[in-house]
Amino acid sequence: MGQAHPSRRGTSANPVRRTAWVLVALALVSINLRPAITTIAGTMGQLQAGFGLDAHLLPLLGALPVLAFGVSAPCGPWLARRLGTGRAVAAALLVLAAALLVRVLVPGLLLPGTFLAGASIMTASVLVPQIVKANRGTGWWTGLCTMGFGLGAALGAGLVQPLQQALGGSLAWALVVWAVPALLGAALIHRTGQTAARPDGTGGPASGAGIQETTTAGGAAGEAGTIPLRKQRTAWAVTAFFGLQAMLYFAVTSWLAVFLVSKGQTAADAAGLLAWFSVAGLPASLLAPVLAGRRAVLKVMGPGLGLLVAAALIGVLTAPVALQFLMVGLLGIVQSAGFGLGMALVVIRSAGPESAGSLSAMSQGLGFALASLGPLGTGLLHEWSGGWDVPFWALAAEAVLLAVAGFLAVRGRAVSVATTETEHLGEPAAVGR
Repeated sequence: MGQAHPSRRGTSANPVRRTAWVLVALALVSINLRPAITTIAGTMGQLQAGFGLDAHLLPLLGALPVLAFGVSAPCGPWLARRLGTGRAVAAALLVLAAALLVRVLVPGLLLPGTFLAGASIMTASVLVPQIVKANRGTGWWTGLCTMGFGLGAALGAGLVQPLQQALGGSLAWALVVWAVPALLGAALIHRTGQTAARPDGTGGPASGAGIQETTTAGGAAGEAGTIPLRKQRTAWAVTAFFGLQAMLYFAVTSWLAVFLVSKGQTAADAAGLLAWFSVAGLPASLLAPVLAGRRAVLKVMGPGLGLLVAAALIGVLTAPVALQFLMVGLLGIVQSAGFGLGMALVVIRSAGPESAGSLSAMSQGLGFALASLGPLGTGLLHEWSGGWDVPFWALAAEAVLLAVAGFLAVRGRAVSVATTETEHLGEPAAVGR
């Protein structure tokens, strides 16, 4: 099934200008898909006093948005079939803005609001690759989106404390202000990314066609001439890699600031280092999807990144305060590269567009469900052991499993859900996220 070309009606009179605006919209959307998490992580130690949250609920709070990711993965394609991709992403960002408001302004809704924010983030994030694909975006488009995630995470962690001071010491308003860029992103993506894919097959054809194609592929897994993903080892390896790297990332972003405070850092310095963790990884998140398109590099990156993450985690655990800037930066680089590789593997290890859509739904849905165990498990291990050695060594062991998953994911047959598909060896960057 080929990718539909934009119709005359849906194409701007100036394709270059339209492409530029789509890129700007994608960048702004991507930046909005992490601050809801890292702003809470950067102020975890203040939530008890600021919102009366029981200390025993902190591990659950860290796990809720990631758990929402796994539960809400099918919502994006479902919504896109009814509204079109641009409107679906805009709707998700509007709900995200509402969740950011109610979770801190309405007493008792911190936990439900955080879950709703996570669900909104996932709904938008699964549709970003479809817009990239429909616009025939290159690997640099993929890198721009993954870098946007990291930049958003850094801004959320790094600005929450200065915003709190600028807003008279109000933690609530420092968290609420992030609804503003979500509203801006909703307006821009609604204007530039709308390519409706309605059930009757009408509407804008670019992203609409991409959604129609990929979302029907997953449901076709049981039809004649298709191969169920559950019987394909490479599909499980890619899903395991995506889930394990996400579990490590969210465990670190949820608890790194708390760990650094226990090492003697001030709350402000710890939040700054959490922001540095994301900033340091921005170049890696941009370049990893591009470099992964080279087979020789991919064979090394698959298992190598897991081992580097394990080494960086032990480095953060054992380094003195004076070296934490260096070690946190190194950890940010290798973990961001892992995220970029995880997104690229979905496309690189798929035989064609239909298979890429099915594998994306499987890897993100199951992967993020697995990732929700990271913040929760790390917090429980910290409470049980009374320190940070056990949690960090457990995370390092998980990183070794990530290396094994990476080794398996880059080898073996490509994932295919349709017998008519042939492997698109030269297409990984063209349809990636």
